[in-house]
Amino acid sequence: MVHGMEHLLQKMAQQLDSMDQASLDSLWEKYAQIVNEFEPSKRWEEAVLILSFIQAKNWKNQLFNTQWAMRAKNSSAIDLDQAGTNLQFNGMMDEFMKKEKPKHKATILQFTPLK
Repeated sequence: MVHGMEHLLQKMAQQLDSMDQASLDSLWEKYAQIVNEFEPSKRWEEAVLILSFIQAKNWKNQLFNTQWAMRAKNSSAIDLDQAGTNLQFNGMMDEFMKKEKPKHKATILQFTPLK
């Protein structure tokens, strides 16, 4: 059963990754509005999942771009004989653990019911 579920998740990931980011972003407000107006219904639950998919695609692209930028930054600093070195997730963790932190923190958006 787990193997079948994993296969289904992989197919969903492939389909989501093939979707155009701009098209997904154009739907964000629609589904955020539905999620914001809670109702105990299948429609609301599906809207939450759709909004999560859109956010997941955004997060994946941000992570990819961060990794790509770090690879470019690090590859310019290594010797030519190491140019084929595969930078790993550790590079991102090293960057994250640096003492220099951004001056602002992330903003957490709360969904609040309309009165």
